[in-house]
Amino acid sequence: MNSTLGRLSEVATLFFKLGIIGFGGPVAHIAMIEDEVVKRRQWMTREHFLDLLGATNLIPGPNSTEMAIHVGYVYAGWLGLIVAGVCFILPAVLITGVFAWIYVNYGNLPQVAPLLYGIKPAVLAVILDALWRLGKKAVKSRQMSAIALGVVVLLLLLKLNEVIALLIGGILGMIWLRSGDRNNTPPNTANFLIANLTTGAAFKTTAVSAATTAHTVTNVSLWKLGLFFLKVGSVLFGGGFVLVAFLEGGLVQEYGWLTQQQLLDAIAIGQFTPGPVLSTATFIGYIIAGVQGAIVATVGIFLPSFFFTAILNPLVPRLRASKWTSAFLDAVNVSAVALMFVVTLELAATTLIPKAAYVDFLAVAIAIISAVLLIRFRINAAWLVFGGAFIGWVASFLGYTR
Repeated sequence: MNSTLGRLSEVATLFFKLGIIGFGGPVAHIAMIEDEVVKRRQWMTREHFLDLLGATNLIPGPNSTEMAIHVGYVYAGWLGLIVAGVCFILPAVLITGVFAWIYVNYGNLPQVAPLLYGIKPAVLAVILDALWRLGKKAVKSRQMSAIALGVVVLLLLLKLNEVIALLIGGILGMIWLRSGDRNNTPPNTANFLIANLTTGAAFKTTAVSAATTAHTVTNVSLWKLGLFFLKVGSVLFGGGFVLVAFLEGGLVQEYGWLTQQQLLDAIAIGQFTPGPVLSTATFIGYIIAGVQGAIVATVGIFLPSFFFTAILNPLVPRLRASKWTSAFLDAVNVSAVALMFVVTLELAATTLIPKAAYVDFLAVAIAIISAVLLIRFRINAAWLVFGGAFIGWVASFLGYTR
């Protein structure tokens, strides 16, 4: 009993801290989680972490939140699943709720851009460190390298949807990896799982189309608000840009609950607060229906992540038990690292080269110093985030602008 409580306490402390310092989006959050639970605390192997990451990329919901839930379940059981998810989400929800109150009562948003200016390059160093470690484990052979390169091409050159690219990498990679063994045929279980994953990706496309169907609703009920965000949380793939499409189609065009400017302000809040960007729902819920609306919207959008993760986690070891589905996992894992690489390139470009032919040397310096402190001296990511924020504030105070 004491051991269980001790583990729950460890989970709560860790993920509440990560929820506070979790700037930079899902890739940054996953890098911080990997640094804490694999590198520092050794709660799981890097291989197991990669398996969970690859599988999580194929289900709806915020990947970093679901990784937190996975870790909580692995380390502390069912209660750990709940505690990890709630503690990771809670700081973002509370901070977003405070900003929503300020916005409704005073009509403006706090200026935090100077802090984010210093935080982003520091977080970039954390991401690069995790990308290197995960890449070494995922890219096990020339075949794996080729699969990763193929997914990068699909994402960068063909601009393919992330989930579709991962499925293509996983399925074709599985076939290629197992093609040399003619005595094995794909088991029905593997076919069933892959078919369901593909159906889930198609369901996402259907849901986006449905969100654009317009009709007018005059009264906002908590039930309708909660069901809207429950639907979004149940079918949301693809991160922030897809979230904007859902919210624009539903809240502005379909129901008319928000103005275009209110939606833009809500998205801005989600971008510059720590933790999962889906905390935008808290801000929107508060604008529409006060504290009750904030609670209902937040529960609605995050609840499916707990449900999907609880179903998925026990399946991952079973996927490893079959040669075909194990090959599928390997291919999906290396595809997920390729996706992480592409997102990191985009983040590096916008952070270090904010304008064409212009390199921000202060941001480059922050990133390099953070990388040295992290890799050489194993400084915790929390100190890098706080240090970056301080440098950003000092630079702003001295009149430095990009």
